[in-house]
Amino acid sequence: MSEKIYVGVDLGGTTIKVGVCDSEGKLVHTYEAPTKAEEGAEAGMERIAEYVRTAVAESAYEWEQVAGVGAGMAGFLDIPNGFIKFSNNLNWRNVPAKQILEEKLGVPVKINNDANVAALGEAWGGAGRGIDNCVCYTLGTGVGGGIIINGKIYEGFGGMAGELGHVSIVSDLEAVACTCGQKGCLETVSSATGIVRMAKDAVERGDRTALALVNPITAKDVFDAGKAGDEVALRIINRAAYYLGRAMAGMAVIVNPQRFIVGGGVSKAGDILFEPIRETFRKYTPEHAQTGVDIVPATLGNDAGVVGAAGLMLE
Repeated sequence: MSEKIYVGVDLGGTTIKVGVCDSEGKLVHTYEAPTKAEEGAEAGMERIAEYVRTAVAESAYEWEQVAGVGAGMAGFLDIPNGFIKFSNNLNWRNVPAKQILEEKLGVPVKINNDANVAALGEAWGGAGRGIDNCVCYTLGTGVGGGIIINGKIYEGFGGMAGELGHVSIVSDLEAVACTCGQKGCLETVSSATGIVRMAKDAVERGDRTALALVNPITAKDVFDAGKAGDEVALRIINRAAYYLGRAMAGMAVIVNPQRFIVGGGVSKAGDILFEPIRETFRKYTPEHAQTGVDIVPATLGNDAGVVGAAGLMLE
């Protein structure tokens, strides 16, 4: 068997997930096991190497076919040198991850930010397959993202490109503080957390809504109420969609992607979210910057991280 395969690692605070991908970006096998981050970085690197070898051994491929290993992780990284400066969800500092893993595995290794990697996963093996230029948003607890230009992750100076949730877009009169320390970020209105905050505010104001009967309120509750015709819930959904559509309009004239891909738990709401996003995008984007551009849901779900990590070796 001469086909090359690519292995991706999604390094989380509680779980390490490993995926084996073929040369076309198809995920052919996955394996996951505990991170045990509290045991320290040295043990963690050993565990990653062990899990990678296990995943390949369980697949239909041989170790000799592995072209390289990519890893996505949260935290402050020195991406070119493969160095973890500080990972807050692991509490690891100053870890030469690339060097250690290459020594343990004997194959090339690359690391990158987890949101960038998830975006690359969708671009390579998901909703962006076959498209060289796309922008990905992940709507979860926060708003993550990644920019893919000519098939490569755009990192910018210092690796901060693609922090799409921290675009300041809400007017000062409506802006609230974001976890990043700024006010009015997209994340404060278009994330699950932002949607729940707006719902709680409406209930506390005494707005007439079925959400007043729900405790605790979740983003899913808001979308379910909206689908049932609750006017307050629809107002919240439309506000979240409006600001996301406005953010995309800005990206359209800066990056000019062919496709916007929206993933994360919030994206599962379907047309009730996507239609107002598309409507706002069409309204605020110059005609020539929106021609041929589409806005679609992500398709890989929780597998985007490992597929994208594997794809780092093909950038």
